[in-house]
Amino acid sequence: MAKVADRYLEVDPWSVVENGFSVERSRVSESIFSLSNEYMGVRGYFDEGYSGERLVGSYLNGVYTEAPIPQPNIYKGVANKTRFMVNTLDWLYTRISIDREQLDFAKCNIKDFMRKLDLKNGTVSREFVWTTSSGKSLKLTFIRFLSMVDSNLGCQRIVLEPVDFSGRVDVQSGLDFTPIHVSEKKNFWECPKKGRENGITAIIGKAEKSGHQVFSGFKLCSDSIADTRLVEEEKYIGLEFSIEVKQGTKASFDKMVVNYADKNSNTDTAKVWESGMNLAGKLTAMSFEDALSKHTAYWTDVWNNLDITIEGDPENQQGIRFCIFQLHQTYHGFDASNNVGAKGLTGEAYSGHTFWDTETYCLPFYIFNNPAAARKLLEYRYKTLPQALDWAKEQDCKGACYPMSTIDGTESCGVWWHGNLEIHVSGAISYGIWHYVKLTGDTEFLYSQGVEMLLQVSRFFASRGNWSPDGKFGFYGVMGPDEFHTFVNNNCYTNVLAKKMFEYTLEVVEEMKKTAPGKFEDVSGRISLDSKELDGWKSMAQSMIIPCDEKTGIYEQHDGYFMLPHLDIHSIPVEEFPLYHHWTLPRIYRYDMIKQPDVLLFMFFFSQDYSMVGKLKNYEYYEPRCIHESSLSPSVHSILAAELGKHDEAYNFFGFATRLDLDNYNRNTGEGLHTTSIAAAWMNIVYGFGGMRTDGGKLIFSPSIPEKWKSFSFRILYNNAVLSVTVDKDNAVFRTISGPSIEAVIFGRGYSIDSNGINIPLPADRKQ
Repeated sequence: MAKVADRYLEVDPWSVVENGFSVERSRVSESIFSLSNEYMGVRGYFDEGYSGERLVGSYLNGVYTEAPIPQPNIYKGVANKTRFMVNTLDWLYTRISIDREQLDFAKCNIKDFMRKLDLKNGTVSREFVWTTSSGKSLKLTFIRFLSMVDSNLGCQRIVLEPVDFSGRVDVQSGLDFTPIHVSEKKNFWECPKKGRENGITAIIGKAEKSGHQVFSGFKLCSDSIADTRLVEEEKYIGLEFSIEVKQGTKASFDKMVVNYADKNSNTDTAKVWESGMNLAGKLTAMSFEDALSKHTAYWTDVWNNLDITIEGDPENQQGIRFCIFQLHQTYHGFDASNNVGAKGLTGEAYSGHTFWDTETYCLPFYIFNNPAAARKLLEYRYKTLPQALDWAKEQDCKGACYPMSTIDGTESCGVWWHGNLEIHVSGAISYGIWHYVKLTGDTEFLYSQGVEMLLQVSRFFASRGNWSPDGKFGFYGVMGPDEFHTFVNNNCYTNVLAKKMFEYTLEVVEEMKKTAPGKFEDVSGRISLDSKELDGWKSMAQSMIIPCDEKTGIYEQHDGYFMLPHLDIHSIPVEEFPLYHHWTLPRIYRYDMIKQPDVLLFMFFFSQDYSMVGKLKNYEYYEPRCIHESSLSPSVHSILAAELGKHDEAYNFFGFATRLDLDNYNRNTGEGLHTTSIAAAWMNIVYGFGGMRTDGGKLIFSPSIPEKWKSFSFRILYNNAVLSVTVDKDNAVFRTISGPSIEAVIFGRGYSIDSNGINIPLPADRKQ
């Protein structure tokens, strides 16, 4: 693989540490040291300001504005506006001065810099020594966290310790709605109200276009603060004060901040103020220590129950814990109107949009770590079903066409050949429903919400596909997961997914007719379902075009793919990545080079449908053609490589996946973390080296272990039980930590696993 690591962070099993500040890597560090709690997120920018390059990024989930898509759209059915997550306020705003010299890393004398993300308790801390031009040295420590328990609460602590002087330090702490939305190069906020009541300093921002309102209020807690003065500007409110410090003695202050969003544009500002103030009064009554204690307890429970351990590989131990941490803090089912953006809440790239990654890559993590959150992700799709129905009409189709890129259910993709051609997104929603219900048995969700989505997606596929002259059914003018080939016919992944989802929908219909006829009659009447439609879907599934060379057993990614010019992907210099920044689209699109797995993806999703020989042939054909320009790509290759006994390849791809952002492999971590790809790294352990497959009637395991590792272990939630899997060089041990026994197939043999556990020797071909 042509991409290489850019490693500069310390390797530690429970933290991410940056020793020494790097101007060149500052934007990357801002992303890596981001925090979120699903409700809100904040990049790792400096509290005290910085005149160098930075992104003061602070986001609230689902708070957006809109803008026209730049190029004129004169054709029917093409999106003409985009809605995007908008940068909100800098609630960490702090300015510190000594003798009228303001602290600024770009201008001041700084030494002993250290920044740390503590994965155990979900805090970011930073410390350094500032020596002023007058010769005074002050050690500063900054600590921040976003409560995982009280999602509206953000906390900041600043500690001042004079090294060689006693005297006065001037501070300003406030709430600033002036940050620029970097990608749009403008600010989108007006501030209709600000003020100070009952010790709470607060402000409301109202976003352009959407009318979303954000209340932010804070309370300062310290015995050291003196001479407090209120400061107000058009989009800012804060407090100025001084702290008298004594040499060798620490002084500190805490800032307890409550952020509250109202996304109803019709809500009166006075009502938002009242609601925000009530919430702020309640939450800021807590001390910093009490809030941190509750927050830490949340993370302790996560790590005690669902940690992944790797013995003998500290780099990837750190990498996978970083991934687990990001997944839990990005989403934990707080609100079904939220979803997982491709960058989470860590940056503005991808505009806070949700893609098909959620149902295909993220959902498995939540199914096996937080099933309630998994259901909430699918409920988000049900809440946005009306928008999907409208978008299908715009495409001259029936049923539900789910958007390629969205924050509120409407299509916001600014590139029409993605937004209009990647119809596999709707298939991913159906696949997510299938996968979730298969593993959880949640028929209540299936019968009340899932089946309606399945039926409407099937309607869409039926109206979007066409019959060929020889009586076969397929999809024309589409784009598959591999986005390096556009407007192709019969993308194999799309066709396989549509066939499988037609079949699943028909199975659910038959099941409901027998077990819940009243509910089926209700949904079929509500959407005016005709029995002829069901017959049509059955015929389409049976006649689906699945491009494949019968002699070689290799599936053709799309019609004509085998005849494309070949390009040696290893000949591309690393300086030319990302390719989208250095190559024209026609240059990218005209070769057999692929961006990410396409055929291999459906062979993983529906693993039991394909033989090992078939998987091997297709892997060996497509792997040399994949450039991994998508961060979703390496993990799927690693998972299949592990299954096929290609242990070195599996390990190499795995390291890329777990440390994708920590080591900035794609040279774009500064734009935000690859959150959905982080979920793929978790799959890499559980589905890859754990050898788990979830498309059969039972859980299936065929674990393997990389040569470098002494052992590894993971835990999953399944059927109300916690299953522990530990693998070393000789054995694989399975046992339940809590809950009932679990039925599973391990190395082709069925077992019942309980708290006594079973110890199975590791076959020779599953280790190096």
